Amino acid sequence: MKLSQTLTALCAVAMLATPVLAETTLRFAHPTPEADIQHQMAEFFAAELAERTDGEVTVQIFPAGQLGSDAQAIDGTRSGTIDITIAGLNNFTGLIPEAAAFTLPFMFPTRETAYRVLDGAVGQGVGDQMGDFGLVLLGYPENGFRNMTNNTSPIRVPSDVAGLQMRVNNSQALSDMFQALGANPIQLDVNELYTSLETGVVTAQDHPIPVTLSFRFYEVQDYLSLTRHAYSPLGWVMNQNSFADLPPEHQQILMEVAADAVAFQRNLAIEGEEAMLATLSEHLEINDDVDGAAFQEAVRPAWDGFIADHGDTLINAILDASAE
Repeated sequence: MKLSQTLTALCAVAMLATPVLAETTLRFAHPTPEADIQHQMAEFFAAELAERTDGEVTVQIFPAGQLGSDAQAIDGTRSGTIDITIAGLNNFTGLIPEAAAFTLPFMFPTRETAYRVLDGAVGQGVGDQMGDFGLVLLGYPENGFRNMTNNTSPIRVPSDVAGLQMRVNNSQALSDMFQALGANPIQLDVNELYTSLETGVVTAQDHPIPVTLSFRFYEVQDYLSLTRHAYSPLGWVMNQNSFADLPPEHQQILMEVAADAVAFQRNLAIEGEEAMLATLSEHLEINDDVDGAAFQEAVRPAWDGFIADHGDTLINAILDASAE
């Protein structure tokens, strides 16, 4: 009897001494419909993370703003009620105002330039600052280049924008840009935009091709003009404590999977754009004959306003990194 009790006690001690990795479920909120490439990225991330951790880390996805607006999702991720979220980088400028430099009109000439800057020291420097607000940067996926749609006419020159009731996000740079072009900027959450276009609260909007398609804005707009006036990066972040609570091996796996997911999503944007445009052309009149040089000159006040408020340090760092 004593021997049996001793063996039982030894087994209990051995079980306590053996490290057991607890199963973890992470809540991942994002703003887009399930048809969007952001959701496809979330699904890729969830599947790969579960596989590479042998099911010890799983992800529950909440698409289409189910857990709130971009601002609410970021606040929830900072507080820990949400573990992971993704939002346009403009939504983080309340925390890091100078990060708006990435969204200035005509900042990046190509996607490849944007990738080099965001993935390099400049982008990672902004990511490091997110740590001051309880966030871990997982990467910079993309929306793509922003283009204008409206219900009036094709946009070819800056004067074509004058008078439009233009929905804008909370980017001060883009709001200043549309004011400089003579539009009337009206700030709306993206999940309110379809109804606002349908009812005429606004008559125009600007988004990258995947978002215009996945949110079905083509149903309530007539013209798509490929102005490519601003590159639209996303900020993908995780709650700092949720990340720290993972064992080191799972932290490493998560960051590796996140890098793979960003590459996967960017590739979807690049390879799928032609097909997306083809689908949109069935519903919208699309024009590509935009006077880019005239637009760049006309939107210079947006740059001047940013420099007046935040200086030109980050702008110069971006331009220097772009030229490397």
